[in-house]
Amino acid sequence: MEKHFSMAGYALKRLMTEYKELTLRPPEGVLASPVDEDNFFEWECLITGPEETCFANGVFPARISFPQDYPLSPPKMRFTCDLFHPNIYADGRVCISILHAPGDDPTGYESSSERWSPVQSVEKILLSVVSMLAEPNDESAANVSAAKMWREDRQQFERIADNLVRRTLCLPMRED
Repeated sequence: MEKHFSMAGYALKRLMTEYKELTLRPPEGVLASPVDEDNFFEWECLITGPEETCFANGVFPARISFPQDYPLSPPKMRFTCDLFHPNIYADGRVCISILHAPGDDPTGYESSSERWSPVQSVEKILLSVVSMLAEPNDESAANVSAAKMWREDRQQFERIADNLVRRTLCLPMRED
């Protein structure tokens, strides 16, 4: 029990430090903070779609859940809005290397250097997700139909993305 408490205490201290850093120097296009002051292990985020992409100008809410042994284990991230993207599961979970458990990939697809390590941070996660929105990895798809459409019918993919962006901005959907 004592070890669990000290690890959770370390995780809390680390999360408080990262939050302070994000407040002082917020990365462009993202906002993130704990849901409330009593729970630093659950964060809300707003991610702006990267410029010059089909997600540009969209504002996408997400949540990050941190384990009690953070930063030894990675957090989990999930978009809380509809987002049609090759690297996002239908339930909103984000599938990106930086959030995968440390060590060797059992499938051999990712190198251990691409996976989670304790030197990563909330800021690096958020920036990686923005980058993922701009440049999907259709070779390692969480949403196979989105990956297939991204490869084979980019115009249709961009039409769907545009309507998702419009929905986040409370604008009418396009019919075309």
